[in-house]
Amino acid sequence: MLQGEKVLLRAMNRDDLERLCEFNNDVDVELAGGGDPPMPQTLARLQAEFDTRVSQGGRDDASFAIVVDGQMIGQCALYQFEATAHTCMLGITIGDKRYWGQGYGRDAVRLLLDYAFRLRNQHRVYLSVNGNNERAIRAYKACGFVEEGRLRSHAWSNGAYIDLVYMGILRTEWGKLTRG
Repeated sequence: MLQGEKVLLRAMNRDDLERLCEFNNDVDVELAGGGDPPMPQTLARLQAEFDTRVSQGGRDDASFAIVVDGQMIGQCALYQFEATAHTCMLGITIGDKRYWGQGYGRDAVRLLLDYAFRLRNQHRVYLSVNGNNERAIRAYKACGFVEEGRLRSHAWSNGAYIDLVYMGILRTEWGKLTRG
C-alpha cells in the first residue's frame, strides 16, 4: 500500500501472525520495543484477536506489516487518534533482528509520517521510547522527531528502572523536512 525506498507497508494478513508471534516472543525484541515486562504470547491468541477484528468488518485500522523483499520484518502503526487536536501516536517494531540498524525502521517511520500528515490530516505525531534505546532515539531524530519530555526512572526494563522519553513532530516540521 505504501512504498518507501527500502520497505513496503501493507495490511497485516493472517499469514503474518506466525512470524509476528516469533517477534512477540523474542525477549530482545520486546525489551528494545519497551515490552514491560516481556510476556509469552501464543499463536492461538494472536489468531483469535485477529479473527475478532476482521469479523467486525469495515476498514482496517492504521496498522501495517513492514515488508522487505516479500518478507515481513516487523510491524508499525498509528493509533490513539484524537479527533479534535488531530494527534496520534506512532509505534514500530522491527522484529527481525537481521534488519536492525540498516535504515529499514527509518524508512517505515518516514512512510508513516507521510501517511499521517498528508493522507490522515494529522497535526502532530508522537511516541514514547525507552531512554536506553539509543538506536531508536537516533532514528526518530533523523526522521524529525524532537524530545518533548522525559519521565525519569519510569519504566522497569531488564532489571532496572529507565527513563521513558516522549518525542513528537508537528506537521510544519515534517513539511520543512520534506521540502528540503
